[in-house]
Amino acid sequence: MLRTVSSHQELDLRGRTEMVFSIAVAASWPTASESLDFVLDDAPQHPTELVDARGTRLHTLIAGPGRLVVDYAATVEATPEPAPLSAIDRVEYLRPSRYCESDVLTPTARSLFPAQIGHELLQSVRDWVSQNIRYTPGVSMATDGAAHSLLTRRGVCRDYAHLTIAMLRAKDVPARYASVYAPGLSPMDFHAVAEAYVEGAWWIVDSTGLAPRQSLVRIATGRDAADVAFLTNHWADLFLQNLVITATADVLPNDDHRSPVQLP
Repeated sequence: MLRTVSSHQELDLRGRTEMVFSIAVAASWPTASESLDFVLDDAPQHPTELVDARGTRLHTLIAGPGRLVVDYAATVEATPEPAPLSAIDRVEYLRPSRYCESDVLTPTARSLFPAQIGHELLQSVRDWVSQNIRYTPGVSMATDGAAHSLLTRRGVCRDYAHLTIAMLRAKDVPARYASVYAPGLSPMDFHAVAEAYVEGAWWIVDSTGLAPRQSLVRIATGRDAADVAFLTNHWADLFLQNLVITATADVLPNDDHRSPVQLP
């Protein structure tokens, strides 16, 4: 499957600031073509690439003040093999995290899913979150986690993923957060999905159902949104003035969100 993805950002930097971008496809994904350009007030900038233990590619840059334009584009032809679960992954992805308060939600998860295991549990959690949370842009804040989403019953893909992950961890299933490019997503944006480890492999759990899982391209992987934000900065303030994401595939699969699917 041929997938083409891009990201365009325009940032107003109010002073000299340190920025970390997570917008490039993960290191495990072979790209047929790729470009990444940073321009501050018409002057090209040169970021530093860092790759973390999960294959997330981070690009760091110190710049400003001024108008920063960031453009990324990639074409992906091949799909890599999924990575196995390591011993440290199992420990890390079973623990509560900032946005996935599985310890707080353990009584709820045990009550809602008392006997389900394996893929049946994944499907049950996915269906419950999908049916009980209303997709509502603009209602959740950057500091809201899974417990807040459970109470308000509203949110966006980030909130769906956090609640799904917290419920699964509360049922002793390793679960993690992935940011992705998502051909077929509407409205188009960076997308977030959960992944759960059962029966010897990682499986996508997308409780929004907004894009076919088979066409997703991994950007970053972590415990929750705190680990995979597309942009973080320190020192001076910055303001995101424009953000345009595109993601297309030459073949867009039909996905019933019931058959198991992996995200390499």
